Amino acid sequence: MNIKAITSILSPLAIAVLGLMPVAQAQAATISAGDTAWMLVASAFVLMMTLPGLGLLYAGMARRENAMSVLVQCLGITLIVSLLWFICGFSLVFGSGTLIGGFEYLFLSNLEQQTLVSSIPIEIFVLFQMTFAIITPALIVGAYAERTRFSAVLLFSALWLLLVYCPVAHWVWGGGWLAELGVADFAGGLVIHLCAGASALVAAIVIGPRKRFATGEPTIPHSMMMSFAGIGLLWVGWFGFNGGSALVADGQAANAMLATQLAAVSGALAWMCLEWRRHGCPSGLGIITGIIAGLGAVTPGSGFVGPFGAVVIGLVAGCSCYFATGYCKQVLRIDDSMDVFPVHGVAGIVGTLLLAFFSLEWLGGLGVPGGNTALQQFLIQGVGVVAVLLYSLALTYAVLYITRRLLGGLRVEEQEEAQGLDMVLHQERAYNH
Repeated sequence: MNIKAITSILSPLAIAVLGLMPVAQAQAATISAGDTAWMLVASAFVLMMTLPGLGLLYAGMARRENAMSVLVQCLGITLIVSLLWFICGFSLVFGSGTLIGGFEYLFLSNLEQQTLVSSIPIEIFVLFQMTFAIITPALIVGAYAERTRFSAVLLFSALWLLLVYCPVAHWVWGGGWLAELGVADFAGGLVIHLCAGASALVAAIVIGPRKRFATGEPTIPHSMMMSFAGIGLLWVGWFGFNGGSALVADGQAANAMLATQLAAVSGALAWMCLEWRRHGCPSGLGIITGIIAGLGAVTPGSGFVGPFGAVVIGLVAGCSCYFATGYCKQVLRIDDSMDVFPVHGVAGIVGTLLLAFFSLEWLGGLGVPGGNTALQQFLIQGVGVVAVLLYSLALTYAVLYITRRLLGGLRVEEQEEAQGLDMVLHQERAYNH
């Protein structure tokens, strides 16, 4: 029996598993070489944001004895999320459905039926979205760093991807109920920053604070050089993150990249000035955090707001995240190690709401999404914020509960935490001395 006869008998799922059919049919008539080249680069840029960008940023902010563990956690998440995305993640996000996607693209089968993109190969769209799925649970690492078992990190991240990220991404980007409502999220203010930020808040509370945080011992980054390298890679990668979300190399992609730069510097300047005024000097860590605040806030509206809007959003985000960070640590005493919720979560909320006004054409924007008035869009955006926030909080708690029950615990022993996770969990160090 020849291969053609076999493939006519086997189901699409079996075909995909056995590799007897290419994952997508040729779209030569509609493929744009320029768009494809841009999306290839953008995908690589977004992967660079996690490896090594986010890993270096977090590793530099951790204790010297935990630097390697943070890098390994980001690497482990990349491995497991990539495979889950191939098996069912893409299907759960971009399959048909209102609350969750279907199973028509399991093992990346039947991709020739996917109609969300037309000028790039569907494989590039799958890869680009995979890099988004990778960095989102990796962001949460910053909330529970330096005290969590590696097995718990992997299991939590896998369950979280399927139960939290995939439904939310489907609601917003896969044609789910928030998309039908008209919620706008160009590159992930809701899907990535708020979703990860809210989940990080729950993880930090459930897992509990680091012992040195609980006793009032200073939690000072061990290597600002490492963190500066990380933020540099993140910043450059963010151009692919936001610009690539246009899915074509056009004016909207260019607008998104310009907005990204302006918001980043505005957020950093706002944080720097507030810190300078309060403490008498600016810090490198503060400037880094302000950059992330501006980048996270402009993400949902980068394809809609103009340069003026990007600057204002960056300034508002820098100020909002500065005060939110102080409130979480000093008043609430929540040990969100790398400030994931007060930076990413708060920035996601700020940017998601403000895009409704700064996308107005008379403010230099490209027009309010959906043709709504600014107030109408603001209310719609508010529904999206509340829905994603509440769902992420509730389901993340459930995922942590399941993880704890399956593994018998989430964090390492107290003496292991004091020794450092590099040697305890991985029997290696980031430094020789």
